[in-house]
Amino acid sequence: MPPGILPIQALKSAVRDGWIKAPQAPDIRDDQFQPASLDLRLGPKAYRIRCSFLPQDRTVAEVLPELSMYEVDLERQGILERGNVYLIPLMESLALPDALKGRTNPKSSTGRLDIFTRVITDRSHRFEEIGAGYHGPLYLEVVPRSFTVRVTPGLSLNQLRLVTGDPRLDDAELADLYARECLLFDGTGRPVPPADTLIRDGLFMRIDLKGEGAGKSRIIGYRARRNSDVVDLTKVGAHDAAAYWAPIEAREGTQDHLILEPEEFYIFASRERVRVPPDVAAEMVEYDSGSGELRTHYAGFFDSGFGYGGGGEAEECRGTRAVLEVRPHDVPFRIEHGQVFFKLVYERLTARPDVLYGRGSHYHRQGLTLSKHFR
Repeated sequence: MPPGILPIQALKSAVRDGWIKAPQAPDIRDDQFQPASLDLRLGPKAYRIRCSFLPQDRTVAEVLPELSMYEVDLERQGILERGNVYLIPLMESLALPDALKGRTNPKSSTGRLDIFTRVITDRSHRFEEIGAGYHGPLYLEVVPRSFTVRVTPGLSLNQLRLVTGDPRLDDAELADLYARECLLFDGTGRPVPPADTLIRDGLFMRIDLKGEGAGKSRIIGYRARRNSDVVDLTKVGAHDAAAYWAPIEAREGTQDHLILEPEEFYIFASRERVRVPPDVAAEMVEYDSGSGELRTHYAGFFDSGFGYGGGGEAEECRGTRAVLEVRPHDVPFRIEHGQVFFKLVYERLTARPDVLYGRGSHYHRQGLTLSKHFR
């Protein structure tokens, strides 16, 4: 198998071969498969724990009794309180071959709700990374930061990618890809010339603080309101956005900057529109821990075909904006329009996916978009 991320057809084969299992749950559903990832499902029980942890040289089950405060039956009362730390065994488990490893990331809706999640495996020293050849269960640490949420068994908050070798494109390969298929477009859909891009261990992107709309007032972001009602993650389009989010407007004649308050949660959009060609996938990563005391993303996977047409036709769509989830820490932090804010790492796949990111997705051709739960 060549180095790369496994596409949807290989993930389905991995299920048939027993590399991905759901031994105590219904069969893995077709709607769990994405072009280059698999949605993982919450099991029926959550544990309220005192703190986050890594098991190091023990299993999670061995450490859990030392930290567990009480259990939550997600079928009867799946309320996860804001600010609490929970550990939830997932329905899926793994039996990977020696050459195959895994990576996990929150789903887009999870990140936009400020739900901090990360996968833990037995005898692990790192979050979100699953060692090559891992055999064992998967656990999800869940911390709702802005809102108390309701979940149920079978709900997906995070995604799994399976990887062989080193799939990342180096700078020369990424520059060559950009030359062949433009990856960034400005707000009007015009290609960003290669000379105006910054490639350094990934493709850098900037934040938009001006907005796309016309007129004297435009929404450029949202700030999560404190002490809001419960967000029911089983209901799409059921919550009034105004009750949970305060819009941030850009006005004509004002300076193009904004001061973010510490430990507040914000949603913004990228200045550029981005594309992910069908033969690669991408992941949003922090580009420099010294660039500011703020967390600039939660959900990082970008599937093959993001920013293209539904069938991978590049001419249909000249890129899609990336949504940025931002939480400053410790001190107020000033940001400016066009400031470099994050980068995308592009990675090769072992084969082109049979299905691409497209029209059926909630965030296809998105602008500044809240999670699918709000209207």
